[in-house]
Amino acid sequence: MTVMRATVVHPLASAPVVGSRSISTLGFFAPPSYLKLTAFPTRVSKKLMVTRATLFVEQEDKKKVSLIKIGTRGSPLALAQAHETRAKLMLSHPELTEEGAIEIVVIKTTGDKILNQPLADIGGKGLFTKEIDEALLEGAIDIAVHSMKDVPTYFPDGMILPCNLPREDVRDAFICLTASSLADLPDGSVVGSASLRRQSQILFKYPALKVVNIRGNVQTRLRKLGEGEVQATMLALAGLKRLNMTENVTSILSVEEMLPAVAQGAIGIACRTNDNTMENYLSSLNHEETRLAVVCERAFLTTLDGSCRTPIAGYAYRDEDGSCIFRGLVASPDGTRVLETSRKGNYALDDMISMGKDAGDELLKRGGPDFFKW
Repeated sequence: MTVMRATVVHPLASAPVVGSRSISTLGFFAPPSYLKLTAFPTRVSKKLMVTRATLFVEQEDKKKVSLIKIGTRGSPLALAQAHETRAKLMLSHPELTEEGAIEIVVIKTTGDKILNQPLADIGGKGLFTKEIDEALLEGAIDIAVHSMKDVPTYFPDGMILPCNLPREDVRDAFICLTASSLADLPDGSVVGSASLRRQSQILFKYPALKVVNIRGNVQTRLRKLGEGEVQATMLALAGLKRLNMTENVTSILSVEEMLPAVAQGAIGIACRTNDNTMENYLSSLNHEETRLAVVCERAFLTTLDGSCRTPIAGYAYRDEDGSCIFRGLVASPDGTRVLETSRKGNYALDDMISMGKDAGDELLKRGGPDFFKW
């Protein structure tokens, strides 16, 4: 038996309801069957507690080769998504319910290693997927689980993505200890976010606020908020739901207030092009409505040739009549200029790809040749 030891630092929860003024980061997802958590609280202020949690992860020596190796990042949210994938595979395929049939393999990506620089400065898209995709192509893992908003608009040769799980809530959450919304923040308040999409939309509507880059996983960002490094922050509601951490949410922004990132809330699962077994497993989990929405949004992103230096937002969904509604946005990083457009059409693959491309072409023309040269 091999024992691996890791230490995680996070604030304790003190209030269980949405809109509370205390910050909880007890969102580390791990089934009790392989995680033992021992906590030693140390008081650091009247409002905030820090727990040092020692995680003992026990790996049993495997007597047989796993049928599926799932590759994932090691953040609590990434692990939650990997475990969700494993649970769905086991539910759909009885042969995968045997102990050891599915193994989760943690892979550290460039985006996980470099946390003191904006994403745009260290390479942009692919920072959270490159090493995982390389492991997939080399055969070290069989499938790769990604947050779709992190996936570049191109796939490496030899890899396909045949599966999107049902999409979570696409909206953004506002989190603050002193105000109930962005509009209630005093002038000069500091809002922390690593997303240029969020930063530009905030500055466009609230130019008196100050936005700064803060990176790290959900727990790290909440800790920085609790320590007073920023007065407010924003996170994807989907991630907070998957981590069972919605008690931290002060308010939820509508898509009219804050248009979400392309593919926000969607999980994508990739495999090798020549692996029919894995492709069949993944195809059985695919949620077609989500897949089509993601395809539409990514067609918009591809047309704009978007990078992490370009604030871009896009959201496609099925309306009550069964049609596809698409909304797209591009902005200048300082929020002084925002361009928006929308489309309506059939909720079908070719139509939705055309809508995304057409919306992108429109904003390219409206923006002009210098608008995208940041």
